Amino acid sequence: MASSRAVPNLAFRRLRGQRSPAEFAAAVRRAAREIGEQVACDARYVGRVESGEIRCPNYAYERVFLHMFPGLSLTDLGFLARERVRGRAARAATGAPAPPTPFRNDEESDVLRRAFMTGGTATVAAVSLLRGPAAGAAGRGGGPDPLGAIPAPRAGGRFGESEVAAVEEAVRRIRLLDDRHGADGLYARAAGPLRSAYALLDTGRATRQSTVDRLHSGAGELALSVGWLAHDSGRLEDARSHYAEALATARVGGDPGLEAHAFSNTSFLARDGGRFREAVRAAQAGQRAARHLSSARLLSLLALREAGGWAGLGDRSACEEALGRAHTLFGRGRSDADPEWMSFFGEPELEFLEAQCWSLLGEPARAVRHARRAAALDDPHFTRNLALYRAQLAADLARDGAPEEAAAAGGQVLDLLGDVRSTRIGAMLAETARVLHPHRAAPRVAAFLTRRRPMVPHQGGG
Repeated sequence: MASSRAVPNLAFRRLRGQRSPAEFAAAVRRAAREIGEQVACDARYVGRVESGEIRCPNYAYERVFLHMFPGLSLTDLGFLARERVRGRAARAATGAPAPPTPFRNDEESDVLRRAFMTGGTATVAAVSLLRGPAAGAAGRGGGPDPLGAIPAPRAGGRFGESEVAAVEEAVRRIRLLDDRHGADGLYARAAGPLRSAYALLDTGRATRQSTVDRLHSGAGELALSVGWLAHDSGRLEDARSHYAEALATARVGGDPGLEAHAFSNTSFLARDGGRFREAVRAAQAGQRAARHLSSARLLSLLALREAGGWAGLGDRSACEEALGRAHTLFGRGRSDADPEWMSFFGEPELEFLEAQCWSLLGEPARAVRHARRAAALDDPHFTRNLALYRAQLAADLARDGAPEEAAAAGGQVLDLLGDVRSTRIGAMLAETARVLHPHRAAPRVAAFLTRRRPMVPHQGGG
């Protein structure tokens, strides 16, 4: 949506008034939450609009802006009419023929393009690195990229089963590698498959609508997977952007499963960021999206997300009610309708999420009981989760007045971190070390603090 002949949007600038770009962006995000939308608006986005670089917003932003300024149209806000940017008018202006098999609507390619572009400067930098001759080797001296390659559209811009399968396989590989190794080493490399998937959707076409739908869902899941890698590696704003655009993609495609997944991740991120009211709302919205999907396990996870938000708000009664629902739904067992991405969600994850709730509610003893059950996981396919659960146990033991046992659990996490790179886990250990510091005279505590000291949590970047 950029233009080399951008015309400043003076109408939009006037509507901002005396507010700074950052203040106005915060107002946009608040307005989005009022109507159940998710947009990752920041000062940079406001600047792009006012400079004329964004000539027409995607549909999510359009709904938010029209909510903020009732009675005004897009053109009143200084934007071009949508048909002048894309669609028939744009093709007529260039003399280009209409594509024989268009996507569902004009919004789709715009949303998918922005789902990649809003990933932040770190994502753009990663793409430039992946273009180099050593991209597939990823610094390991050659060999195929373990994330796999997504082919470009065929002659005439067409795509089919092989391209769709490559996108779906990239999602599976990212999840597998993340389960075993954590996110820090994967995030930059995942930008390549993400960009390729969106290129297929943005420029390609298929003869079957079912193929388009599969690619649409696959690209949305890939956006969520890359968003999760950003989340776990400490790039929270990048994660927020990916999750928000995945949600917009789900709504455009009418995909309730993808929408529920996007809300689940959004709730998780909001809880981690201390935005507990948002965590509750997102989890509840996810439950509404998932209510007809016949997956009790999905509803159980979303109830746990809601419980985490209530715990952060200090509402014990609401938290316990949500935990009760989560256990009841979990007890109904697995079903064929459970999404593939939920392979991680077993009893250890349920116990871990409940431990987090009790920790937030200031009951470390109850948190320890649940964290112990989570830390009993013994599955080599989920090394990252085992490190995470033991990090939670270490933190809860430290708060519960068991410093030497906490240090022992923290040492077990350090043993696993040779294979696992997760900024989130590193930050949990840093907090545990802070709580344990007054007990540094104890031998086990001293040993843990000495081992952990060289670890400096990664704060984002390229």
